[in-house]
Amino acid sequence: MISLKSDREIELMRHAGYINYLTHLEVAKNIKPGISTKALNDIAHKFILAHDCTPSFLNFEGYPASICVSVNDEVVHGIPSKRKIKEGDVVSIDIGVCYKGYHSDSANTYIVGSASKEIEDLVENTKKSLYEGLSVIKDGVKISEIGKKIENFAKIHHLGVVRELVGHGVGMSVHEDPDVPNYYTNDNTRLKSGMVIAVEPMLNLGTRHIYMEDDEWTIRTDDGLPSAHFEHTVLVTKEGYVILTGNMEDSERESE
Repeated sequence: MISLKSDREIELMRHAGYINYLTHLEVAKNIKPGISTKALNDIAHKFILAHDCTPSFLNFEGYPASICVSVNDEVVHGIPSKRKIKEGDVVSIDIGVCYKGYHSDSANTYIVGSASKEIEDLVENTKKSLYEGLSVIKDGVKISEIGKKIENFAKIHHLGVVRELVGHGVGMSVHEDPDVPNYYTNDNTRLKSGMVIAVEPMLNLGTRHIYMEDDEWTIRTDDGLPSAHFEHTVLVTKEGYVILTGNMEDSERESE
């Protein structure tokens, strides 16, 4: 069931989103060669708790960590470990934050040091594809239009669009209805003012095809080429959307 959020719920999610944004900043400061992905997880975990919130992902459907750290050909759901970040790695950080029972969900991808122009373009164009998808959001628009914009942008830049994983509603659960695919579907479900959704393109440098590791969480590209992942939790409004997982300016300013 798709739920519309009350003003009170939106304010709680706005706060969860702001702490999510601050947690990303804290983690990003520490992404450098030699640090382990578990250390990044521990930094995020402590920061979230210090701000009177809890990590949404920890124990969610059995997930064993507080954030997801996916490196290079890992698309999403990389479990933090002793693995150390290296120069040239592509590192995707996915963070969920819960405040007083309400969640936020956001992801960013970083290049550690320098990388090829091809990889730089992958990361930059995946980020741009997110905002392409967001650009059509407003009351009354079909959810399928979000995926259409993302998919068309990805095709122009010859990037593979992961189809097995999609965006979603957010609220009292970190994953709620509706699904928000990153590709066009025939779904006629329409956005309504008060809905909160996470839009999260996952684009691959090569094939769109993926597989799951034996840990039953980590998703990798079939061809071993890098992937990138960007995500915002947004509130649907009459005229557009509000990003809830940005800085306070973002969360106070509606799209034009």
